[in-house]
Amino acid sequence: MRPTRRAALPAALAALALTVTGCATDARTTGDGRTVIQYWMWDSTQMPGYNQCAEDFEADNPDIDVQIEQYGWDDYWTKLTAGMVAENAPDVFVDHSAQFGKFVSLGQILDLEPYIDEAGVDLDQYQEGLADLWIGPDGTGRYGLPKDWDTVGIYYNTELAEAAGYSAEDLWELEWNPDDGGTFEEFLAAMTIDENGVRGNEPGFDKDNVDVYGMGYNEAGGGYGQVQWSAYALSNDWTYADQNPWGTRFNYDDPRFVETIAWWRSLVEKGYMPSLAAATSGVGTTDALAAGGYASLIEGSWNARTIRELGGVETQVAPTPVGPSGQRASVFNGLSDAIWSGSPNPDEAWRWVEHLGSADCQDVMAESGVIFPAITTATDRAVEVYEEAGTDAAAFAVHVREGTTVTSPVSARWAELTSVMAPAMDAVLSFQTEPESLARANERVNALFGSEE
Repeated sequence: MRPTRRAALPAALAALALTVTGCATDARTTGDGRTVIQYWMWDSTQMPGYNQCAEDFEADNPDIDVQIEQYGWDDYWTKLTAGMVAENAPDVFVDHSAQFGKFVSLGQILDLEPYIDEAGVDLDQYQEGLADLWIGPDGTGRYGLPKDWDTVGIYYNTELAEAAGYSAEDLWELEWNPDDGGTFEEFLAAMTIDENGVRGNEPGFDKDNVDVYGMGYNEAGGGYGQVQWSAYALSNDWTYADQNPWGTRFNYDDPRFVETIAWWRSLVEKGYMPSLAAATSGVGTTDALAAGGYASLIEGSWNARTIRELGGVETQVAPTPVGPSGQRASVFNGLSDAIWSGSPNPDEAWRWVEHLGSADCQDVMAESGVIFPAITTATDRAVEVYEEAGTDAAAFAVHVREGTTVTSPVSARWAELTSVMAPAMDAVLSFQTEPESLARANERVNALFGSEE
C-alpha cells in the first residue's frame, strides 16, 4: 500500500539524518528495486483524487512508486525551501505562480520543454493562457504543465440575501464603481445588520455595533489581493505591471488602483466590512460565514466544496460585479507540477508529471468536484459535477467564457515585493496612512527591479 502521508522527522533528528547519510537523494528506491518518486502537495481535499491518479499511473508504470505527502500551506513552503537547501527536496511538487519565479531564478526546477517536445504534449488542450504562466523569464523554457485553474466569486448566505430582497439572478447583475459603489455597494449595505437589527441601508444604522457584516475578508491583500480587492481593481482597467509574466514596472501608484483601494477601504468606514484588526483576529472567513458573522465573501473556486459543506448555513456563489470597464474581472490563477532540479530520477519524475497533466488524471480530478482541471474537456465535466453538487459553477466559469480573466502576476522577486506591499496595504486599510501613500510603496517596488523613476 502506497503511503499517502508520512510524519515529518523532528528538526533535530532530520538534521542528524542528513549529517549521517549526507544527501539522501541517491536512496530513492523501494526494497524491490522500484524507483520512488516523492510528490508534495498542500491541499488535503485533493488527496483522494491524486491518490487515484497515482494508483492508475503505477498500474501502467510498475517500475515506479509514487509517494504523496501533504502539508498545510505555510508548512509546505517552509519544508520545501528547507529541502532544497539540504538537497533533499521532493522529486515533484505542486508549484504556485507566486513562488515559481524564485525557483526559476535560483535554478531549483527543471526546464521541461525538452520533455514536452519529445513527448509531443499538446499545449493547446489547456485553457488559454495557463501553459504560458510557466514560461521562463527570457521567453524560453517551460517549467511546468498546467494542472488546474481558479477564479474568484461572491459566496453569500442565501437566507440573508433573500431576507434583504435579493434573488440569485439579481446578484448576477451587480455592478460597482469607485464613486458610490454602485448596486454592489447597495447589496453590501442591505446585507449588513447592526446589533439592533437595522440594515446598513436603513435609517438609524449603527456602524460601530455591527452584528452581521455585508462582506468579510481575511487581510489587506498585499500586492496581490486575489480574494480582497483584485476583482474591483482589475475591472477598473488596472493592471498589475507593464507585462505579465516577468513584469519590471508595477502600477500600485496608478490613480485607478488608488481610487479602487480608497473605495474598498470606505466599506470599513461605513460599517459594511470589519476593521482590519477584527478581520485578522484569528477567526477564519469561512468560519465567520458559517456562524452568520459575514453575509458574503469574495473567495476562490478552490474553496467551493469547503464552503458548500459548511454546517448551519446555506450558501451559493455569484460572479464578481461588473466594474467601470464594462466587464467583471477575476485573477486567473493556475497551478503546475514542477520537477526539482536535484531529483536523482528526472526521467521517472517527468513520466509522473506527464500523467498529472494528461486527460487521464485530470478527468479523475474533474469527477472529484474540488477543482477545475486545466484541460478544457475536463473543465466542462468539472462544471457539471459542481452543478450537480449544488454550486453555481457558472459564476466561476463565466470569466473563462467571456474572457474576463487576468493571469496571476509572476515575478522573480515576489517575496521582496510582498515585503513592501503587505505593510503598505495594512497601513492604508487600518487608516494609518491614506491610499495616496501607495505611490511611495510603488517606488520601492520598482526599485527592486531597477526601474524606479
